[in-house]
Amino acid sequence: MKKPYMQLAALAMTAAMTFTNFSIDSYASSNKVTSVMPQAGITFALGSNQVSLSNLQETVESEKAEAEASSGAEKSVAQEINESEGAVTNITPLASTVTDSILSDIQNATGAIISNVQEDDAEARKEEEMFKTLVIAKVHDYVNVRDLPDENEGEVVGKLYDKSVGTFIEEENGWYKIKSGSVEGYVKGEYCVTGEDAVDLAREVGTRIATVTTTTLKVRGGPGLDEEVLGLVPIEDQLVVEEELDGWVKVSIEEGDGFVSLDYVTLSTEFVKAESKAEEEARLAKEAAEREAAAKAAAKATKKGSTKSSEPRSYNSAGSYTTATSSIGSAVAQFALQFVGNPYVYGGTSLTNGADCSGFVMSVYNNFGVSLPHSSGADRSVGAAVDGLANAQPGDIVCYSGHVAIYIGNGQIVHASTAKTGIKVSDAGYRSVLAVRRIF
Repeated sequence: MKKPYMQLAALAMTAAMTFTNFSIDSYASSNKVTSVMPQAGITFALGSNQVSLSNLQETVESEKAEAEASSGAEKSVAQEINESEGAVTNITPLASTVTDSILSDIQNATGAIISNVQEDDAEARKEEEMFKTLVIAKVHDYVNVRDLPDENEGEVVGKLYDKSVGTFIEEENGWYKIKSGSVEGYVKGEYCVTGEDAVDLAREVGTRIATVTTTTLKVRGGPGLDEEVLGLVPIEDQLVVEEELDGWVKVSIEEGDGFVSLDYVTLSTEFVKAESKAEEEARLAKEAAEREAAAKAAAKATKKGSTKSSEPRSYNSAGSYTTATSSIGSAVAQFALQFVGNPYVYGGTSLTNGADCSGFVMSVYNNFGVSLPHSSGADRSVGAAVDGLANAQPGDIVCYSGHVAIYIGNGQIVHASTAKTGIKVSDAGYRSVLAVRRIF
Protein backbone atom coordinates (compact mmCIF):
# COMPACT_ATOMS: atom_id res chain seq x y z
CA MET A 1 0.00 0.00 0.00
CA LYS A 2 2.88 2.35 0.70
CA LYS A 3 4.80 1.49 -2.43
CA PRO A 4 3.26 4.28 -4.53
CA TYR A 5 4.15 6.85 -1.87
CA MET A 6 7.69 5.53 -1.69
CA GLN A 7 7.96 5.86 -5.47
CA LEU A 8 6.50 9.35 -5.40
CA ALA A 9 8.85 10.39 -2.63
CA ALA A 10 11.76 9.02 -4.64
CA LEU A 11 10.53 10.98 -7.63
CA ALA A 12 10.35 14.20 -5.65
CA MET A 13 13.80 13.66 -4.09
CA THR A 14 15.35 12.94 -7.49
CA ALA A 15 13.77 16.06 -8.95
CA ALA A 16 15.05 18.19 -6.07
CA MET A 17 18.57 16.79 -6.45
CA THR A 18 18.41 17.42 -10.17
CA PHE A 19 17.40 21.06 -9.66
CA THR A 20 20.13 21.49 -7.06
CA ASN A 21 22.84 20.23 -9.40
CA PHE A 22 21.50 22.33 -12.29
CA SER A 23 21.35 19.24 -14.56
CA ILE A 24 17.67 19.59 -15.42
CA ASP A 25 16.73 19.68 -19.11
CA SER A 26 14.15 22.35 -19.88
CA TYR A 27 12.41 22.60 -23.22
CA ALA A 28 10.04 25.37 -24.31
CA SER A 29 7.37 24.80 -26.87
CA SER A 30 9.26 27.08 -29.25
CA ASN A 31 12.88 28.22 -29.69
CA LYS A 32 11.76 31.85 -29.71
CA VAL A 33 11.83 34.19 -26.72
CA THR A 34 8.21 35.08 -25.99
CA SER A 35 6.52 37.53 -23.67
CA VAL A 36 5.37 34.76 -21.31
CA MET A 37 7.73 32.29 -19.65
CA PRO A 38 6.86 28.63 -20.58
CA GLN A 39 4.79 26.80 -17.99
CA ALA A 40 5.34 23.31 -19.37
CA GLY A 41 7.87 21.20 -21.21
CA ILE A 42 10.18 20.33 -18.26
CA THR A 43 11.47 16.75 -18.37
CA PHE A 44 12.94 14.96 -15.34
CA ALA A 45 15.56 12.38 -16.31
CA LEU A 46 15.24 9.42 -13.92
CA GLY A 47 17.21 6.75 -15.72
CA SER A 48 15.86 3.44 -17.04
CA ASN A 49 13.39 2.81 -14.19
CA GLN A 50 11.20 5.85 -14.87
CA VAL A 51 7.79 6.03 -13.23
CA SER A 52 4.93 7.85 -14.96
CA LEU A 53 3.77 10.74 -12.81
CA SER A 54 0.20 10.41 -14.11
CA ASN A 55 0.08 6.65 -13.31
CA LEU A 56 1.44 7.23 -9.87
CA GLN A 57 -1.20 9.89 -9.31
CA GLU A 58 -3.99 7.45 -10.20
CA THR A 59 -2.67 4.92 -7.68
CA VAL A 60 -2.39 7.56 -5.01
CA GLU A 61 -5.97 8.75 -5.57
CA SER A 62 -7.36 5.23 -5.33
CA GLU A 63 -5.85 4.85 -1.86
CA LYS A 64 -6.68 8.39 -0.76
CA ALA A 65 -8.42 7.43 2.49
CA GLU A 66 -5.46 5.47 3.81
CA ALA A 67 -3.05 8.18 2.68
CA GLU A 68 -4.95 10.88 4.55
CA ALA A 69 -5.02 8.75 7.73
CA SER A 70 -1.29 8.13 7.64
CA SER A 71 -0.24 11.65 6.69
CA GLY A 72 -2.72 13.62 8.82
CA ALA A 73 -2.95 17.29 7.87
CA GLU A 74 0.21 17.21 5.73
CA LYS A 75 -0.19 17.80 2.02
CA SER A 76 1.02 15.10 -0.35
CA VAL A 77 3.80 15.83 -2.77
CA ALA A 78 1.35 15.14 -5.59
CA GLN A 79 -1.03 17.78 -4.25
CA GLU A 80 1.76 20.33 -4.09
CA ILE A 81 2.69 19.54 -7.67
CA ASN A 82 -0.94 19.93 -8.74
CA GLU A 83 -1.24 23.29 -6.96
CA SER A 84 2.00 24.61 -8.45
CA GLU A 85 0.65 24.00 -11.95
CA GLY A 86 -1.79 26.86 -11.40
CA ALA A 87 0.93 29.38 -10.52
CA VAL A 88 0.94 32.66 -12.46
CA THR A 89 4.19 33.47 -14.26
CA ASN A 90 5.72 36.91 -14.64
CA ILE A 91 4.88 38.63 -17.91
CA THR A 92 7.14 41.00 -19.83
CA PRO A 93 4.80 42.71 -22.29
CA LEU A 94 7.30 44.66 -24.34
CA ALA A 95 7.84 42.27 -27.27
CA SER A 96 4.40 42.71 -28.81
CA THR A 97 3.95 46.37 -27.91
CA VAL A 98 7.28 47.36 -29.45
CA THR A 99 6.41 45.55 -32.68
CA ASP A 100 2.94 47.13 -32.76
CA SER A 101 4.49 50.59 -32.41
CA ILE A 102 7.11 50.09 -35.12
CA LEU A 103 4.61 48.58 -37.58
CA SER A 104 2.27 51.49 -36.91
CA ASP A 105 5.06 53.96 -37.73
CA ILE A 106 5.82 52.06 -40.96
CA GLN A 107 2.13 52.23 -41.82
CA ASN A 108 2.12 56.00 -41.30
CA ALA A 109 5.24 56.45 -43.46
CA THR A 110 4.32 54.15 -46.33
CA GLY A 111 0.55 53.91 -46.32
CA ALA A 112 0.71 50.15 -45.80
CA ILE A 113 -2.26 48.42 -44.15
CA ILE A 114 -1.13 46.24 -41.25
CA SER A 115 -3.49 43.99 -39.33
CA ASN A 116 -3.12 43.53 -35.57
CA VAL A 117 -1.81 40.15 -34.38
CA GLN A 118 -1.86 39.19 -30.71
CA GLU A 119 0.43 36.14 -30.38
CA ASP A 120 4.12 37.00 -30.04
CA ASP A 121 5.43 34.34 -32.42
CA ALA A 122 2.79 35.35 -34.94
CA GLU A 123 3.76 38.98 -34.28
CA ALA A 124 7.38 38.26 -35.16
CA ARG A 125 6.33 36.45 -38.34
CA LYS A 126 3.99 39.30 -39.24
CA GLU A 127 6.80 41.81 -38.77
CA GLU A 128 9.12 39.84 -41.02
CA GLU A 129 6.45 39.43 -43.70
CA MET A 130 5.74 43.15 -43.48
CA PHE A 131 9.41 43.98 -43.95
CA LYS A 132 9.46 41.80 -47.07
CA THR A 133 6.79 44.03 -48.63
CA LEU A 134 8.87 47.17 -48.17
CA VAL A 135 10.90 48.81 -50.90
CA ILE A 136 13.95 50.55 -49.43
CA ALA A 137 16.11 52.93 -51.45
CA LYS A 138 19.80 52.02 -51.40
CA VAL A 139 21.50 54.89 -53.21
CA HIS A 140 23.88 57.75 -52.50
CA ASP A 141 21.20 60.45 -52.59
CA TYR A 142 17.80 59.52 -54.02
CA VAL A 143 16.02 57.60 -56.76
CA ASN A 144 13.31 59.23 -58.87
CA VAL A 145 9.71 58.05 -58.57
CA ARG A 146 7.96 58.13 -61.97
CA ASP A 147 4.35 57.85 -63.02
CA LEU A 148 5.27 55.18 -65.60
CA PRO A 149 7.87 52.37 -65.50
CA ASP A 150 10.01 54.03 -68.15
CA GLU A 151 12.92 56.46 -67.86
CA ASN A 152 12.02 58.21 -71.11
CA GLU A 153 8.24 58.23 -70.95
CA GLY A 154 7.72 58.34 -67.21
CA GLU A 155 7.37 61.75 -65.60
CA VAL A 156 9.12 62.34 -62.25
CA VAL A 157 6.46 62.66 -59.53
CA GLY A 158 8.74 62.45 -56.49
CA LYS A 159 11.98 61.27 -54.93
CA LEU A 160 12.69 58.28 -52.71
CA TYR A 161 15.73 59.27 -50.67
CA ASP A 162 18.45 56.91 -49.48
CA LYS A 163 17.10 54.53 -46.81
CA SER A 164 13.57 55.81 -47.39
CA VAL A 165 10.81 53.23 -47.26
CA GLY A 166 7.83 52.55 -49.45
CA THR A 167 5.29 49.74 -49.75
CA PHE A 168 5.66 47.33 -52.67
CA ILE A 169 2.59 47.17 -54.92
CA GLU A 170 3.77 45.31 -58.01
CA GLU A 171 6.77 44.72 -60.29
CA GLU A 172 6.86 45.52 -63.98
CA ASN A 173 9.91 45.01 -66.20
CA GLY A 174 12.44 45.64 -63.43
CA TRP A 175 10.47 48.53 -61.94
CA TYR A 176 8.75 48.50 -58.55
CA LYS A 177 5.47 50.27 -58.11
CA ILE A 178 5.41 51.72 -54.59
CA LYS A 179 3.49 53.95 -52.22
CA SER A 180 5.42 56.14 -49.78
CA GLY A 181 3.86 59.07 -47.98
CA SER A 182 1.79 60.96 -50.51
CA VAL A 183 3.77 59.55 -53.46
CA GLU A 184 2.72 56.60 -55.61
CA GLY A 185 4.70 55.57 -58.68
CA TYR A 186 7.56 53.49 -60.09
CA VAL A 187 11.21 53.25 -59.04
CA LYS A 188 14.02 51.41 -60.81
CA GLY A 189 14.49 48.08 -59.06
CA GLU A 190 18.29 48.19 -59.27
CA TYR A 191 18.36 51.15 -56.87
CA CYS A 192 16.21 49.53 -54.19
CA VAL A 193 15.88 46.35 -52.17
CA THR A 194 12.74 44.41 -51.33
CA GLY A 195 11.70 40.91 -50.30
CA GLU A 196 14.19 38.91 -48.23
CA ASP A 197 16.89 41.53 -48.78
CA ALA A 198 14.73 44.19 -47.14
CA VAL A 199 14.20 42.35 -43.83
CA ASP A 200 17.53 43.14 -42.18
CA LEU A 201 17.82 46.58 -43.75
CA ALA A 202 14.34 47.56 -42.53
CA ARG A 203 15.46 47.13 -38.92
CA GLU A 204 18.39 49.47 -39.56
CA VAL A 205 16.75 52.35 -41.42
CA GLY A 206 14.22 53.19 -38.72
CA THR A 207 15.44 55.36 -35.83
CA ARG A 208 13.74 54.65 -32.50
CA ILE A 209 13.19 57.96 -30.68
CA ALA A 210 12.16 58.75 -27.09
CA THR A 211 10.60 62.22 -26.78
CA VAL A 212 10.71 63.74 -23.29
CA THR A 213 7.28 64.61 -21.85
CA THR A 214 8.32 66.00 -18.44
CA THR A 215 9.91 69.36 -17.61
CA THR A 216 13.25 67.88 -16.58
CA LEU A 217 14.04 64.22 -17.21
CA LYS A 218 16.70 62.46 -15.16
CA VAL A 219 18.83 60.01 -17.12
CA ARG A 220 20.13 57.34 -14.74
CA GLY A 221 23.05 54.97 -14.80
CA GLY A 222 20.76 51.94 -14.55
CA PRO A 223 17.08 51.01 -14.97
CA GLY A 224 15.96 52.02 -11.48
CA LEU A 225 14.96 55.08 -9.47
CA ASP A 226 17.82 54.49 -7.02
CA GLU A 227 20.50 54.61 -9.73
CA GLU A 228 22.80 57.62 -10.03
CA VAL A 229 21.77 60.51 -12.26
CA LEU A 230 24.03 60.86 -15.29
CA GLY A 231 22.41 63.90 -16.81
CA LEU A 232 19.29 66.01 -17.24
CA VAL A 233 17.21 66.43 -20.39
CA PRO A 234 14.54 69.14 -20.92
CA ILE A 235 10.99 68.60 -22.14
CA GLU A 236 10.44 67.84 -25.85
CA ASP A 237 14.06 66.86 -26.41
CA GLN A 238 14.54 63.68 -28.43
CA LEU A 239 16.81 60.80 -27.48
CA VAL A 240 17.88 57.83 -29.58
CA VAL A 241 16.75 54.56 -28.02
CA GLU A 242 19.48 51.93 -27.78
CA GLU A 243 17.46 49.24 -26.01
CA GLU A 244 13.94 48.74 -24.63
CA LEU A 245 13.39 47.06 -21.27
CA ASP A 246 10.44 46.48 -18.95
CA GLY A 247 9.39 50.01 -18.03
CA TRP A 248 12.70 51.59 -19.05
CA VAL A 249 14.63 52.45 -22.20
CA LYS A 250 18.36 52.79 -22.70
CA VAL A 251 19.19 56.09 -24.40
CA SER A 252 22.22 58.02 -25.59
CA ILE A 253 23.07 61.43 -24.13
CA GLU A 254 26.20 63.59 -24.06
CA GLU A 255 27.30 62.11 -20.71
CA GLY A 256 27.03 58.55 -22.06
CA ASP A 257 24.40 55.83 -22.30
CA GLY A 258 21.80 55.83 -19.56
CA PHE A 259 18.24 54.81 -18.75
CA VAL A 260 14.95 56.71 -18.56
CA SER A 261 11.54 55.61 -17.35
CA LEU A 262 8.80 55.03 -19.91
CA ASP A 263 6.54 57.12 -17.68
CA TYR A 264 8.26 60.29 -18.90
CA VAL A 265 8.83 59.67 -22.61
CA THR A 266 6.84 58.71 -25.68
CA LEU A 267 8.37 56.28 -28.18
CA SER A 268 8.22 56.45 -31.95
CA THR A 269 10.16 55.16 -34.94
CA GLU A 270 11.28 57.60 -37.62
CA PHE A 271 11.27 56.44 -41.23
CA VAL A 272 12.19 58.66 -44.15
CA LYS A 273 9.46 58.65 -46.79
CA ALA A 274 9.31 59.83 -50.37
CA GLU A 275 8.80 63.47 -51.18
CA SER A 276 6.50 64.51 -54.00
CA LYS A 277 7.57 67.04 -56.60
CA ALA A 278 5.12 69.58 -55.18
CA GLU A 279 6.33 68.96 -51.62
CA GLU A 280 9.96 69.41 -52.68
CA GLU A 281 9.20 72.68 -54.49
CA ALA A 282 7.33 74.03 -51.46
CA ARG A 283 10.13 73.02 -49.09
CA LEU A 284 12.86 74.58 -51.23
CA ALA A 285 10.90 77.81 -51.57
CA LYS A 286 10.39 78.00 -47.83
CA GLU A 287 14.06 77.30 -47.11
CA ALA A 288 15.17 79.96 -49.58
CA ALA A 289 12.88 82.52 -47.98
CA GLU A 290 14.10 81.67 -44.51
CA ARG A 291 17.73 81.82 -45.63
CA GLU A 292 17.20 85.24 -47.16
CA ALA A 293 15.47 86.50 -44.02
CA ALA A 294 18.27 85.12 -41.83
CA ALA A 295 20.92 86.83 -43.97
CA LYS A 296 19.13 90.17 -43.70
CA ALA A 297 18.73 89.74 -39.94
CA ALA A 298 22.42 88.87 -39.60
CA ALA A 299 23.49 91.93 -41.60
CA LYS A 300 21.37 94.15 -39.37
CA ALA A 301 22.41 92.53 -36.09
CA THR A 302 26.15 92.48 -36.77
CA LYS A 303 26.21 96.26 -37.30
CA LYS A 304 25.41 96.71 -33.62
CA GLY A 305 28.76 95.25 -32.58
CA SER A 306 27.61 93.66 -29.33
CA THR A 307 27.55 90.16 -27.86
CA LYS A 308 24.48 91.13 -25.79
CA SER A 309 26.09 90.02 -22.54
CA SER A 310 28.05 91.54 -19.67
CA GLU A 311 31.24 89.53 -19.81
CA PRO A 312 34.27 90.00 -17.52
CA ARG A 313 36.72 89.73 -20.39
CA SER A 314 36.73 91.28 -23.83
CA TYR A 315 34.97 89.47 -26.66
CA ASN A 316 34.70 90.41 -30.29
CA SER A 317 31.27 91.21 -31.65
CA ALA A 318 29.51 89.07 -34.21
CA GLY A 319 29.92 91.86 -36.73
CA SER A 320 33.71 91.79 -36.45
CA TYR A 321 33.75 88.35 -38.07
CA THR A 322 31.59 89.21 -41.07
CA THR A 323 33.62 90.20 -44.10
CA ALA A 324 33.01 90.49 -47.81
CA THR A 325 35.06 87.38 -48.50
CA SER A 326 33.80 85.05 -45.77
CA SER A 327 30.39 83.44 -45.41
CA ILE A 328 28.09 84.24 -42.53
CA GLY A 329 28.41 80.60 -41.49
CA SER A 330 32.15 81.03 -41.04
CA ALA A 331 31.52 84.16 -38.99
CA VAL A 332 29.14 82.15 -36.76
CA ALA A 333 31.81 79.50 -36.19
CA GLN A 334 34.56 82.00 -35.38
CA PHE A 335 32.32 83.98 -33.08
CA ALA A 336 31.32 80.79 -31.19
CA LEU A 337 34.95 79.73 -30.68
CA GLN A 338 35.58 82.74 -28.43
CA PHE A 339 33.60 81.13 -25.65
CA VAL A 340 35.55 77.86 -25.40
CA GLY A 341 36.38 77.25 -21.74
CA ASN A 342 33.26 78.94 -20.39
CA PRO A 343 30.96 76.84 -18.19
CA TYR A 344 28.11 74.51 -19.05
CA VAL A 345 24.93 75.21 -17.08
CA TYR A 346 21.78 73.15 -17.53
CA GLY A 347 19.01 75.41 -18.83
CA GLY A 348 21.43 78.30 -19.27
CA THR A 349 21.74 80.63 -22.25
CA SER A 350 24.68 82.84 -21.26
CA LEU A 351 27.72 82.53 -23.48
CA THR A 352 29.91 83.73 -20.61
CA ASN A 353 28.23 82.63 -17.38
CA GLY A 354 26.97 79.28 -18.60
CA ALA A 355 24.75 77.64 -21.20
CA ASP A 356 23.60 74.15 -22.07
CA CYS A 357 24.06 72.74 -25.56
CA SER A 358 20.97 74.20 -27.22
CA GLY A 359 21.23 77.38 -25.16
CA PHE A 360 24.74 77.87 -26.51
CA VAL A 361 23.68 77.39 -30.14
CA MET A 362 20.63 79.60 -29.64
CA SER A 363 22.65 82.44 -28.08
CA VAL A 364 25.39 82.30 -30.72
CA TYR A 365 22.84 82.60 -33.52
CA ASN A 366 20.93 85.26 -31.62
CA ASN A 367 23.95 87.53 -32.07
CA PHE A 368 23.42 87.14 -35.82
CA GLY A 369 19.75 88.07 -35.61
CA VAL A 370 18.45 84.50 -35.87
CA SER A 371 16.01 83.09 -33.32
CA LEU A 372 16.35 79.36 -32.65
CA PRO A 373 14.50 77.11 -30.19
CA HIS A 374 16.04 76.19 -26.85
CA SER A 375 15.80 72.48 -27.66
CA SER A 376 18.23 70.09 -29.33
CA GLY A 377 15.30 68.06 -30.65
CA ALA A 378 13.66 71.10 -32.25
CA ASP A 379 16.99 72.12 -33.80
CA ARG A 380 16.72 69.04 -36.03
CA SER A 381 14.00 70.87 -38.00
CA VAL A 382 15.48 74.37 -38.37
CA GLY A 383 16.99 75.67 -41.59
CA ALA A 384 17.69 73.29 -44.47
CA ALA A 385 18.88 69.70 -44.39
CA VAL A 386 22.51 68.96 -45.24
CA ASP A 387 23.45 65.51 -46.49
CA GLY A 388 25.78 64.37 -43.71
CA LEU A 389 28.99 65.64 -42.16
CA ALA A 390 30.87 65.19 -45.43
CA ASN A 391 28.91 68.13 -46.82
CA ALA A 392 28.85 70.27 -43.67
CA GLN A 393 30.09 73.86 -43.75
CA PRO A 394 31.23 76.13 -40.91
CA GLY A 395 28.23 77.46 -39.01
CA ASP A 396 26.03 74.43 -39.70
CA ILE A 397 24.15 72.94 -36.76
CA VAL A 398 25.04 69.33 -35.97
CA CYS A 399 22.40 67.35 -34.10
CA TYR A 400 22.99 64.27 -31.94
CA SER A 401 20.82 62.27 -29.57
CA GLY A 402 19.90 64.80 -26.88
CA HIS A 403 22.66 67.18 -27.97
CA VAL A 404 23.49 69.87 -30.53
CA ALA A 405 26.66 71.67 -31.67
CA ILE A 406 28.05 74.13 -34.23
CA TYR A 407 30.30 72.88 -37.02
CA ILE A 408 33.54 74.89 -37.34
CA GLY A 409 35.19 73.07 -40.27
CA ASN A 410 37.91 70.44 -40.63
CA GLY A 411 35.67 67.79 -39.09
CA GLN A 412 35.28 69.63 -35.77
CA ILE A 413 32.50 71.19 -33.70
CA VAL A 414 32.26 73.67 -30.84
CA HIS A 415 29.64 72.88 -28.21
CA ALA A 416 28.56 73.21 -24.61
CA SER A 417 29.36 69.62 -23.72
CA THR A 418 28.83 68.73 -20.04
CA ALA A 419 29.09 70.30 -16.59
CA LYS A 420 32.55 68.73 -16.26
CA THR A 421 33.98 69.97 -19.54
CA GLY A 422 32.08 73.18 -20.31
CA ILE A 423 32.21 74.69 -23.80
CA LYS A 424 34.83 72.92 -25.88
CA VAL A 425 35.94 71.76 -29.33
CA SER A 426 35.48 68.11 -30.35
CA ASP A 427 35.64 65.90 -33.43
CA ALA A 428 32.25 66.11 -35.13
CA GLY A 429 32.06 62.34 -35.57
CA TYR A 430 32.65 61.49 -31.92
CA ARG A 431 28.99 60.36 -31.73
CA SER A 432 26.40 59.26 -34.28
CA VAL A 433 24.99 62.27 -36.10
CA LEU A 434 21.21 62.49 -36.48
CA ALA A 435 21.07 65.56 -38.71
CA VAL A 436 23.04 68.51 -40.07
CA ARG A 437 21.09 71.74 -40.61
CA ARG A 438 22.08 74.95 -42.41
CA ILE A 439 20.73 78.39 -41.52
CA PHE A 440 22.68 80.62 -43.94
